[in-house]
Amino acid sequence: MIAPKLFDVIEVLSDLPDKGVRAGMRGTLVEQYTPDAFEVEFANDEGETLALCALTSRQFIVVWQAETKQPVSLEHQTAQIVARLPEKAGEEVRDFARFLSVRHQELQPVV
Repeated sequence: MIAPKLFDVIEVLSDLPDKGVRAGMRGTLVEQYTPDAFEVEFANDEGETLALCALTSRQFIVVWQAETKQPVSLEHQTAQIVARLPEKAGEEVRDFARFLSVRHQELQPVV
């Protein structure tokens, strides 16, 4: 699990209609209130603030780390989401990933 830190870029996991924030929107951690609670700023391409929201780390995943100045790999982004799921749902995700892996192998041309 990636521990969120100030100035990391995050992606929201579910809609926050009262704030005008949709699942998938990205924002920056601008304040940390507790080890699990952060203020997140969402901005447009011109840098104008669209929303400021207090969120817990269960409401988002880290997609870019300020400390390393590197994006988080798709593998680690997916692991962050799966780690938040109930065990049964996690098993379903694992089974689906296994299915995709087998299907991908079947579709590869034989050389």
